[in-house]
This record gives sequence, C-alpha cells and structure tokens, in this order.
Amino acid sequence: MIDELHVQDVALIHDATICPAEGLTVLTGETGAGKSALLSSIKLLMGERADAGAVREGADALVVEGRLYVDEDDRDGMVVRRRVAADGRGRVAINGRMASVRELAEKVGTTIDLCGQHEHQRLLQQASHVHLLDSWAGEQVGTALAAYQEALKQARDAAAELSRVQKMCKNAADRVDEATFVLSRIDEVNPREGELEELEDELPRAEHAEALMMAANNAREALTTEDGALDLINEAMDEIRSVARYDDRLRKLASTLESALIDVEDAASELRDYRDSVDLDVDVLEQMQTRMSQLRGLMRSYGPGMEEVFARREQAMQLVAAAQNGDEMLRKATNEVKAAERRLSGAADMLDAARQKEAPRFAALVSEQMSFLEMGTAQLDVSMERLDRAQWSAAGPSRVELLYRPAAGMTARPLRRIASGGEVSRVMLACKVVLGESDATQTLVFDEVDAGVGGATAVALASVLARLAQTHQVIVVTHLPQVAVRGTCHYLVRKTPAVVEGDVPQTTIVPIEGEERVAEIARMLSGDTSQMSLAHARDMLANGETIK
Repeated sequence: MIDELHVQDVALIHDATICPAEGLTVLTGETGAGKSALLSSIKLLMGERADAGAVREGADALVVEGRLYVDEDDRDGMVVRRRVAADGRGRVAINGRMASVRELAEKVGTTIDLCGQHEHQRLLQQASHVHLLDSWAGEQVGTALAAYQEALKQARDAAAELSRVQKMCKNAADRVDEATFVLSRIDEVNPREGELEELEDELPRAEHAEALMMAANNAREALTTEDGALDLINEAMDEIRSVARYDDRLRKLASTLESALIDVEDAASELRDYRDSVDLDVDVLEQMQTRMSQLRGLMRSYGPGMEEVFARREQAMQLVAAAQNGDEMLRKATNEVKAAERRLSGAADMLDAARQKEAPRFAALVSEQMSFLEMGTAQLDVSMERLDRAQWSAAGPSRVELLYRPAAGMTARPLRRIASGGEVSRVMLACKVVLGESDATQTLVFDEVDAGVGGATAVALASVLARLAQTHQVIVVTHLPQVAVRGTCHYLVRKTPAVVEGDVPQTTIVPIEGEERVAEIARMLSGDTSQMSLAHARDMLANGETIK
C-alpha cells in the first residue's frame, strides 16, 4: 500500500505530494493538466524503465519518493527513492540503502498494478490467464499444481538420467579400454577418503622425528635440571614470600609465581610424554613416504586433487559397467522414465480436473460483474486445451485462455482479438473484483477505466470501484463525477500557466474537500460552476455513499 508519494520535476510537476487513502482515492482535472506525469511517477516507483525525457525542462533530474507498507505486520514501512538525471543515469535507494531497479521491481512492482487502457498486457497475454484462475481457485487448484510440478521435475530428472546413460553406453565401447586402465591403476593404489590429509599431517612429524624428540628432551631438561627453570622459580617464590607479609602486591606476585610453577611442571611432564611418544621407526617412515608418492602420482595423472581422482575412478567404473551391463542400465533408466511419465500423466489429469471444476465458476462470477458494469449479455469463458507432452511446462499440461463473448449467441474469441480498450478495462475490473483478497496485488491504479462510459454504466462503474476498494487500495484517474464522489479522498490535478514568458507551465496536485470539491464535481458535471451545477454536485456528494 502506498502511504505517501512525493514527486519532483517529473514532466510538468515541479513538486507534489499525495497521501492516498487505504480505500478509494480519486484524481481529477481537465485534460492535459498533467495526470499522466503522476502515473509515470508511480511507474518509476514500481521499477519500470526510466525515460530521461520525463525530467522537467530546466531541471537536472527527477526524483520520486514513496513510503509503502508491503506487509501487514510492517509498522515502519519501506521508503523508496528513485532519481533519474537528465542524462539518463539513475539511482535507486530502498530504506536508505543503494539498490537496483530489478530489486525495486521485485519488492514494490509486484504490489502495485497499473491498469490503464495501454497497460493491459497481462490481461491480453494468454500466459497470465492460468495464474488468474489459480489465484482465485486457491488451495483447490494449488495442491494439484504443486503435485504436478513435483511430478514434472521427477520426469525431467528421469529423462536426463536416461540421456546420460545412453550417452555413456554409446561412448563405453570406444573408451572402455582407457577406462579399464584408469580403474586398474587407481585401484592398484586403492586410495581411501581422507588418507591424503592424514599423511600431510603425520609425514612431517615422521620425517623430523629425531629433531622433534631432541627438542622436547632439551626443553624438558632446561626446565627440570638443577638450576633449571623450576629451581629458579622456586627461589624467586622463597624470596618474595619472606617479605610478602609487608606488602599485598608481593603476596599477589607470589601467587602468580606459584601458578606459573604449576604450569611449568605440567609442561615438563607433557614434554617427557611427547619425547617418549616420538617414533623413530625407519620402516614406517619409508612406507609413509612411498604412500605419499603413490597418491601424488595419481593426482598428477587425474587430479589436481584427490577429489578429482575419486571422481575419475567413479566415471571409469560407470563406463566399465556400461560396457558390461549397458543393456541392464538402459532398461532400468527407461523403466524409470516410463514410471515417472505415468505419475506425471496422473498428476496432469488431476490438475486439469481441478481447473475444469473451478473455471466455470470463475467465468460466471466475472460475467456477473461484467453485467453489473452494463456490458449487456457479454460473457467471459475459460478455454482449456490439452497440449502435446513436449509443450508441458511448470504452469500445467493445458493451455488456459480467457475468451470474450460480446453477446449471447456470439462466438467467444481471445480478448486480444475482439475486445476494445474500454471493454478490456471493464473486464479487467470485473476480474479484480472477483479475485478480491486472493489477489496478491495490494494497490490498483486505474487510468482511463471510464473512457467512453456514461449514464447508468458510470454509476455501476463507480459502485464496483468502491466495492473493490474494500479489499484493495484503489487510485483512480477519472473524468466521471459518479466515480469522483465515491472517493475517500479527492486530489485535483491542475496546470497553472507560466508567470514569466519563456517559463514552462506547472502542474499542481492538491487535496480538495468542502466547497472546493463541490466546485470540481460541478465542473465535471457540466463544465461550469453555475448554481444548478453546484446544487447537483452537493446532492451527489451527499448521496455518494448510497449510490448503487
């Protein structure tokens, strides 16, 4: 949800701020006043491509800032800032941290849907229709879809394994001699996991055993012989203790030396144990050096490390096995593919059945809303066509498409082929109402949804938008007074002429209420603010909440 939007130097807007309501926010103004600049700002906030041409003439850069709440539990909100310089360079910040446009689109763009006559790509794209149906159907289809996707993954994994086995068997005959040689050479050494690391740790000690033993022995003697470190520490302790009763500092030092004496005695004992543990066995040393040489030889041939050596042995084993048992391996992999395909086919049938059960209900509800929007007997149909197995995707095994029937008895055809811009706007609005809270989009921005609409259709459109605002934040750019009077808050978009010759006009966006709002509704009704128009406007505002 957009809590606040601040715009600087976008097209004709020099500086403007709006705080949309949680429900229905309406923006009105005469044609050419600059409403499109505000919509461009929202697009920038959503992470859409920036156009340096949108920078206000004479300005160095445009800036769009917004505070949004994308999570019900988020109390602090998310602060987004996007700057686009006149040379086209841009910067994005999210909560004060540098971010990319892609991150902005992922975090903000998915929560806002800009629905204008020229922004209907998603509704007109057949690929999006299955997601509309699934979003509305919820768990009834979601469970079947998850099972199908898991089965599809297993089938793809099984096919990949079969392809690997086929390739291996094909190459096995040509490479079996080489693989047999590699396998015999590695197995002759018979390395084990972790052996190299053990040798790298133990061999240096074995090679320098005599030096290590002598160093430990000499160090112990330096500590324990007459006049060694232990004797000297004891003498120091006796000297301090003889006078320690006269000074607490010396008493503490005596305790320190006593602790040090214990540590030195422990070290002397450990040095003796270490000296006695050192093994000077020449035969063991020779065996370790020979073993290290063998492992290094394998690494030179098949490395660089033992991990690659083990991988090469596994590969050689598989090639030899393929040469010896290729038919069995192929049979096993083929059977697994068949089993995975049977499971996938069953999951696909269940998914199609779940969608076929929900599709007529979804189409009927959308058609009902279309009727309420004064679209006569126009209907929405859902077509499902099972695809060839090679065309199955994560979305499902069938092609799901929304079809538009202009009137009863007429042929239903794809939306992109038959519906006009105004019709698509109302179909989209009907879908949004039906989706309700199941729609992941939090904020809906409608532009020109009322194009070519008047009379009873305008009243119905206003009522539907008000109903939609009960589950979404709805922002509407409108020319219809019937819609404007239903707004929880009302902003007026107005272009003021340049004061000084040569300057560019400015667009201002201000909240209006009271008599200002009455005057704007009157202008929308008749183009003037005559007493009759004002009275009509007051009557509409007074009864706006009861308009059905």
